[in-house]
Amino acid sequence: MTIHDVIQRSDDWHALRAGRLTASKSHDAIATTSKGWAASRANLMMQLALERVTGRAHDSGYKTQAMQDGIDREPQALALYEAMTGALVRAVGFCSHDTAMAGCSPDGFVGDDGLVSVKCPIPATHWEYLKTSEIPLPYQRQILHEFWITGRQWCDFFSYQPFFPERLQAQLIRVPRVEAEVEKYEKQALAFLAEVDTEVAAILTMSNHVAVMQAVL
Repeated sequence: MTIHDVIQRSDDWHALRAGRLTASKSHDAIATTSKGWAASRANLMMQLALERVTGRAHDSGYKTQAMQDGIDREPQALALYEAMTGALVRAVGFCSHDTAMAGCSPDGFVGDDGLVSVKCPIPATHWEYLKTSEIPLPYQRQILHEFWITGRQWCDFFSYQPFFPERLQAQLIRVPRVEAEVEKYEKQALAFLAEVDTEVAAILTMSNHVAVMQAVL
């Protein structure tokens, strides 16, 4: 793993993410339906291939108000997490895999072995976290992806919602690393990335063929 000292959501950060499988897209990379692969997988494959060929990120950048609220509240959430746990969170820019076109942007490193994954959801979603103490599948896969990239041993999933009474504003769920699950995800992620490689190679071969034809003509 290589750690890049960049500010998350900056131009440099977006450039590092272009063409790579990141934690936020991990669910789409291996998503299935009852009939096979989900359409979101093919869409992500096309997006990453385009980013590699063009050298530019193709995320829309669109944010709902709820998404922006979550981003704005993240510093408060991290401060509360530190107060509750007594642990210091180390900010991380972008972590890239040493050989695969993959990476992640953890919300923070905790000690030598931990991660923290902060969510600042709408009240109804936070309510569900409080009731069930269950992490939705897409976020489970994000955590697996971050385990894979960083090698860390546990992750604290931390939900924060300031509109609740103080004693209900936070829900912390610790997720331990399970090696068999990480290895299974790694195989799926690498298989997906191999398909992206094939897609890119096909386009580049086609462009070379066109260039040769133009030269002949």
